[in-house]
Amino acid sequence: MRTPLRLLPALTWAALASAQAGPPLQEDLEAMLPRLVTLYQDLHRHPELSGRETRTAARMGELLRQDGYEVAAVGGGVVGVLRNGPGPVVLLRTDLDALPVEEKTGLPYASETKGVMHACGHDAHMASWVGAAGLLARRRDLWRGTVLMVGQPAEETGEGAKAMLRDGLLTRFPKPGFAIALHDAPDLPTGSVTYVAGYTMAAVNSGSLTLYGRGGHGARPEAAVDPVVLAARTVLALQTLVSREKDPLEPAVLTIGAINGGTKTNVIPGEVTLLMTVRSYDPKVQARLLAGIARVAKGEALAAGAPREPLLDLGETMPATWNDPDFTRRLAARLATELGPAAVAPGRPDMVSEDFGAYGAAAGIPSAMLRFGTVDPARFKAATEAGTPLPSLHSAEFAPAMPGTLRTGVLALTFSALEALGRP
Repeated sequence: MRTPLRLLPALTWAALASAQAGPPLQEDLEAMLPRLVTLYQDLHRHPELSGRETRTAARMGELLRQDGYEVAAVGGGVVGVLRNGPGPVVLLRTDLDALPVEEKTGLPYASETKGVMHACGHDAHMASWVGAAGLLARRRDLWRGTVLMVGQPAEETGEGAKAMLRDGLLTRFPKPGFAIALHDAPDLPTGSVTYVAGYTMAAVNSGSLTLYGRGGHGARPEAAVDPVVLAARTVLALQTLVSREKDPLEPAVLTIGAINGGTKTNVIPGEVTLLMTVRSYDPKVQARLLAGIARVAKGEALAAGAPREPLLDLGETMPATWNDPDFTRRLAARLATELGPAAVAPGRPDMVSEDFGAYGAAAGIPSAMLRFGTVDPARFKAATEAGTPLPSLHSAEFAPAMPGTLRTGVLALTFSALEALGRP
């Protein structure tokens, strides 16, 4: 997730101490921070892949119970409910899953699960979420209504939000009037928060396109239909869907991530499979891209004399993440008041994907995902001045700075929740 590096200075704890919520809230957070850092390190040591977050979900549920939440298992994840009289219902979501990445950070609390790592920072999301749940439980004098804490599995595969919705998230519990989530940013200093009013992450369709030929000897291509050549032509033709068939002002990406086919230098294979991802914001643009892929693939196969039509399967989907503009600006204004105007700034949309958008789409409610910084301010300053790239999300070397990342995440999520809940 890229945000212009010039945007934000680091926010110091001295600035946080002047937040309008007053010393008690800050003192509560400082008392909690060592426990939250320990929790973060434990989650980082024990990552679990999408759909397998048994230990992680149980841990989140246990911590919510300790803070007085009613807890239930939902769709492979966990939900906690805290009621505090009449008022708005606010959903606060975190994701639970890790990635199939072999960690290379060298941290003393590095992953103990071979080939699996919290390379997207969901461990920092969870620890911030637990901290916000704790502060809201301790400071019920600051709000009225209901808090719905949602610990969601399988964000990385796009299946988690759908699973929780299928299992009754919007019918078994009070229906939320607002939904809020955070995502860590690997190119922002700790203490900083950015927001995007409108589309912030892209819709995605991912999967495969299989092209069929007629196998044969590499020395007798005239007796075969070569799917490798067909694949090469198709890859190039597909790019014109973005460059020539779409409004240049509408963002879109079509990436072929792999071409699989063939076994030997002198053998023409019978088929080749392309793996691809298609991304955009506007549903009409996405629909046109998908129709165009099918049309181009069939046309190229026909031109090559292929024995059968291509097989297109782009069934892995995520909706675009839409931040309700009015609600997002309202949260940003509150955070600027609490954290200081230098700490909060507009960000930029990105073509990465997230399934958080499914909650707002399903419930028809205002939702917002904010981004918070993870880089030690001194390291951020040095990297910016030297032009040195920082480890990105999904990198084997990604490691949020502690405790600054959690301090920022807890405050950003807590103050956002308080704004949505309203004052007593």
